[in-house]
Order: sequence, then structure tokens, then C-alpha cells
Amino acid sequence: MTHPSPNFGERRGGARVDLVVLHYTAMPSCAAALERLCDPVAEVSAHYLIDGDGSVLSLVDEAARAWHAGAGAWRGAGDVNSRSIGIELANTGWEPFAEPQMAALERLLAGVLERHGLGPETVIGHSDMAPERKGDPGPRFDWRRLALQGLAIWPEDALAAPPAQPAPTGHAEDHARFLADLRAFGYPEASAETLLTAFRLRFRPWARGPLDGTDLALAEGLRRFGIDGSRADA
Repeated sequence: MTHPSPNFGERRGGARVDLVVLHYTAMPSCAAALERLCDPVAEVSAHYLIDGDGSVLSLVDEAARAWHAGAGAWRGAGDVNSRSIGIELANTGWEPFAEPQMAALERLLAGVLERHGLGPETVIGHSDMAPERKGDPGPRFDWRRLALQGLAIWPEDALAAPPAQPAPTGHAEDHARFLADLRAFGYPEASAETLLTAFRLRFRPWARGPLDGTDLALAEGLRRFGIDGSRADA
């Protein structure tokens, strides 16, 4: 269903779509989110909005620049709005994402990736590209489910059961390696604490405490993915 938002513009500098950014609305209802995404005063929008019942609303044409990402960067490049498709999921951020909603997202993502010739590594969260200020799509979002269908990235080491109590690591070289692996995957420059929080939000949402061996293994697994989604060591 189409519900045009007035909040869009041209993609700057002839930028082509090379990312898909997932969000939660953090609002009490899809209707409230739709009202805001179509309010010219709010100056915010997305290409798509998916309700909990699986209804998909098209708000901005994929050829246009929606205003969903704001300040941030991915793989060393900013102006994410000009090079991305933004998808909003009606969710407060602390509740499970409904099955019809996830199924609709999967269908939508498959089409978007095919239309733009993109791989699963191009699907990221708002918290990935803006880790200092954003937390969506949040700890309840099932990234591994998407990855199993080739619609997102999941580090291979995470498929094995992690240690019951992974030992913290205080070695400076471990912290440096962790940060280097995250930046190689695409994360922007930020403090070590901020990047650990963002990384765990997506790959270990219930983990707590200092950097540990599981974090290191998963981050190394991320680094194995090249820019086209292929294994760099294949």
C-alpha cells in the first residue's frame, strides 16, 4: 500500500543505493509512526513502514532520498540517507517483533536487495551506523533469522555455542584487534565502549561486562566478510 510522505529529496551527487538501514519506530502504534513520518514539520521519513500485522506501507519512492538515517557513517562514508533504503518497523524496541512483521520484512528485503543488486552485508541497523546516538532496531530484533535466509550477515563463529562464562580480556592488543575488526566490517569511528555496546546490541544483546573472548571471536568472524559479502579468506 502506498502512503506518500512529503519528506524526501534527491539523492545527492548521483549516489546509488548501497545500504539498507533497519529501524524501529519507538512509538506506541503504527498509526502514530505513520503520522510522524508524513508530517512535514517533523522532517523525518523512511521508504517503508511495516506494521505488526505485516502490512507494508510505501512512503518514499526508492529512487528518492528519505530522511531516516541522520548523522552517521558506514564503511568510511557519510550521508547514509543518499545511499540507502530506510525501513521502519512498528515496534517500541522492547517487545518481540511479530511473526507477520518479520515475514513481511523478509519479503521486502529480498526484493530491495534484488532490485539494487545488493548482498546481505549491506543490511545494517541504525545502531550500526550511528552507534553513539541510536539503538534501533534494538535487542529484540532477530538478526540471525535474516542471516539464515541470506538477508543479513551473521559471523560464523556465533553458530557454535559460546563458552558458558567467557573470560574477560584486558590486553591492549585484544582491544585494538577488536576495534580493527569492527571498523573493517564497517563500523564508524567511536570510543571502544560505544562500539562494544553497538556490536553486542546486534550480535550479543544480553551480554554484559568487559570485552571477552566471545566478542573477539565474533568480531573476527565479521571481518571475514569482504565488501561484496564474500569470505575474504575463501
